[in-house]
Amino acid sequence: MTDQSWRGVATEDSDELSAGAGLFLRARSRRLLGELLQPHRRSLWWLLATVVAQNAAWLAGPLLIGVGIDVGVPALVDGDAWPLVWITAAMVVAAVLDTVLRFAFLTGSGRVGQAVLLTLRRRVFTHVQVLPLSFHERYTSGRTISRLTSDAEALAELLDEGLDGLITALFSVLGIGIVLVVLDPPLGLTALLGFPALFLVARWFQRNSTAAYRRTRETIAALIVQFTETFGGIRAVQAFRREPRNDELYAVLNEDNRQAHHRAFWLIAVFVPAVVLIGNVVTVAVLGYGALRVMDGAMAVGTLVSFLLYLRRFFDPLQDIAMFYNSYQSATAALEKLSGVLEESPSVPEPVDPVPLPAAAGEVVFDDVRFGYGDATVLPGLVLTLPPGETVALVGTTGAGKSTLARLAARFYDPVEGEIRLDGVPLHRLTDADLRRAVVMVTQESFLFSGTVADNIAFGRPGADRAEIERAARAIGAHDFITALPDGYDTEVDKRGGRLSAGQRQLVSFARAFLADPAVLILDEATSSLDVPSERLVQHALRTLLADRTALIIAHRLSTVEIADRVLVMEGGRIVEDGSPADLVAGTGRFAALHQAWADSLV
Repeated sequence: MTDQSWRGVATEDSDELSAGAGLFLRARSRRLLGELLQPHRRSLWWLLATVVAQNAAWLAGPLLIGVGIDVGVPALVDGDAWPLVWITAAMVVAAVLDTVLRFAFLTGSGRVGQAVLLTLRRRVFTHVQVLPLSFHERYTSGRTISRLTSDAEALAELLDEGLDGLITALFSVLGIGIVLVVLDPPLGLTALLGFPALFLVARWFQRNSTAAYRRTRETIAALIVQFTETFGGIRAVQAFRREPRNDELYAVLNEDNRQAHHRAFWLIAVFVPAVVLIGNVVTVAVLGYGALRVMDGAMAVGTLVSFLLYLRRFFDPLQDIAMFYNSYQSATAALEKLSGVLEESPSVPEPVDPVPLPAAAGEVVFDDVRFGYGDATVLPGLVLTLPPGETVALVGTTGAGKSTLARLAARFYDPVEGEIRLDGVPLHRLTDADLRRAVVMVTQESFLFSGTVADNIAFGRPGADRAEIERAARAIGAHDFITALPDGYDTEVDKRGGRLSAGQRQLVSFARAFLADPAVLILDEATSSLDVPSERLVQHALRTLLADRTALIIAHRLSTVEIADRVLVMEGGRIVEDGSPADLVAGTGRFAALHQAWADSLV
């Protein structure tokens, strides 16, 4: 990963946003959160009622203590213990209610929070899968992993812990503020004198922490990207001895992350003591003024004690709000990233009025198709017809447009102009299910998923039974090597099929395609990574795989091209030669020159 590439991670999600862009991101995030909470409206109203009742029970404590001092103790001195007994009983009931209701709130909010996270993770995962190749080529796998892990966890922390603290703190501050003014208006107004200072401190913290916590999300995403790409390409890293350079890049990113978190922690370190200081100053002022009122007989001692207890409970939750704001800013930044992914639109959307295609014959027509990446045009105006059942080989220099043509045929992209039709139906009018059933693409990667050999073959047609899987493997010629494995078809292939050789992985991918039984099969350099013995093994499988279906083969090896009915030579996005392999070899064109060069290399 180059210096520019990892720095690009930050610039794509930069916190240096215009006011308009910032408002848009926040609105988008709130809209997403609203959509996630919409199914849980009843539960949220129940939680709101629970937390209100719980805070009422919690607020009763200091008031009952004051009443006990002013009423219960004097009555006890006069020989009447009942007032103190009733007050004590009321305190016990309030404490029990506080405990039970808090338990109900925490379990209920936890249930809602986990349901929201489950929905969010599923939604992001499902959405990312259907986004086009252009998105995945632009949006690295590390950034996608960051969205589903680090960003989702930031939201989980908010829902699991921060939300409880916020709601409790807000109700406490609001409720206690009202109680203080009602309990003794002069003292209440004295306590409110600290509010301007609290507002200024809170405003400073809010303004600075927004950028700080967005920055922490960006730096942790950059770390995940670097980590993922380093170990995803560990063979290249070790082959080119890039470990020291990767260590330097990772150290720089780690330092950026440390500094971002240091800034966030510093803001908390300033804000919390400032709130404590303001609270202590207000408490001293209230204690002094309240003592004078008690001495003048304008206030009872119990009322002053209740007031001071409430005042302490008033300032403590403000620190909880600060800690919540920590989680809130981090979660908001994460939600902005997640909502950005969900805002990405598929460039090959499902048709609004699809045309059914129950059984495809396999005719593919490119009708004056123009396509390019960005400003670069790759196919300037392709006209091509592939009859049903014909095997067509595409050859040409790198960048000629072969893979682009194949990707358009599989509808990984839609053309800018023109139309591609399958059996007379435009590809953009076919449902994704019909298109994927009719057209299958096999690449040189031969990607196998973690699981058994049987699982990987069945990937071509989920629901296939063991007999159908084995029939496909036998047809391709993979049955013998599979049965020789330790557990046969139940052998675990390990990560990316690492337990199998390149040729074996290719045969499994061919068996997968054979089981899918498409009308059109596209092979994108499917034999380019094989050695000569493996290629010979695969050639027989290819003949079986290509029989009775339209096939489009992209290959640099002319030994693979020889099995084609027709060869197309591409140059600059145009077809410059078209004919059978024998006719083109006998000619004097580009394919004849390529074939001669290949034959000379074998001498």
